[in-house]
Amino acid sequence: MKAYARSDRRPITEWWRTIDRVTVLAIVGLAIFGMFVSVATGSATESRGGPDAIYFFGRHILYTLLALGVLLLLSMRSVREVRNMAAVLYVGALIALVLTLLIGPEINGAQRWLRMGLFSVQPSEFLKPAFVVLVAWSLSEGNRIPGFPGRSLSLLLLGAPMFLFLLQPDVGQTLLMTAVWGALLFAAGLPWGWTIGLAVMAGMMLATAYMVFPHVAQRIDLYVMGSDAGRTQVDFALEALRNGGFIGVGPGEGTVKTSVPDAHTDFAFAVMGEELGLWACMAVAALFLAIVARGMMRALAAQDHFVQLATAGLFLLFGMQAFINMGVNLGILPATGMTLPFISYGGSSLVATGIALGFALALGRKRAGRTYGRV
Repeated sequence: MKAYARSDRRPITEWWRTIDRVTVLAIVGLAIFGMFVSVATGSATESRGGPDAIYFFGRHILYTLLALGVLLLLSMRSVREVRNMAAVLYVGALIALVLTLLIGPEINGAQRWLRMGLFSVQPSEFLKPAFVVLVAWSLSEGNRIPGFPGRSLSLLLLGAPMFLFLLQPDVGQTLLMTAVWGALLFAAGLPWGWTIGLAVMAGMMLATAYMVFPHVAQRIDLYVMGSDAGRTQVDFALEALRNGGFIGVGPGEGTVKTSVPDAHTDFAFAVMGEELGLWACMAVAALFLAIVARGMMRALAAQDHFVQLATAGLFLLFGMQAFINMGVNLGILPATGMTLPFISYGGSSLVATGIALGFALALGRKRAGRTYGRV
């Protein structure tokens, strides 16, 4: 029976045999948590005159299933196919970013979305996983081929979207991508002098953002000095977490969520903490940690330099976004407007997360006990 199973070469069987099943199960666990949380956060928007909870629950399930479907399909691809798809996605997302600035609606002072019928698309979400893969390729080629301008190309890959992000403006995504780019440069063998220089440059970028963008200055000021005009969203999020205790007040019984305008996106973690309790927050954090840790282990085990960098970069992107969102909810970071992967509501964020993890799982697959190389 065992010999028959190993001789089964159907695509789905081969995928299940070579994929990191622990990571896949952890991702499914996050998706299930997100479905439960969407009911609670949806009821908050209903109480403020928005769509009812069933509307958000139905759309969240649709987006989640779409994200998991994309993840499944992409995780079956070869390394070469991942590189090619990342290049196409990067160019397409870059064009969409330009269109966003030309014809996208302005929402809360920013132009970050494109209207597509009944749906809105945020191109920046789709650019991030493609950017990581292409930067990993450019740096690995720079190390492999003498004279190849890998670092210069990676800077160009960062500079184009960064310019468009700042025009939107979207400082949070800019800082996230810059941090991942710097980490990949360091992992690719950047000298310590360059590393210190990049750290100084990052500090200067943050200072410039504080002086140029009023909403950035306001968020940092609120984080450092608090508000004289009343309680902030972070204050309400902390109250929600305190109210929940260890076991929570019960599904649908939370009250603080009605005071937080972004309860279904930026502060879904706090809503979950109030209604389900500390145990749920710890479980979600443990799932994120398990996914990132397993991904980094796969990256270290890879024999191909590109696979190492791309896998590590994609899981770092996923983990940093989760850390930033949870950090904001816990009051240890300024508000950034960044969603929590698979937990927060948002079609672009969910599908883009599926793309990133699909790419990462494809790169980390094994055959005959060894990770894929350049096939």
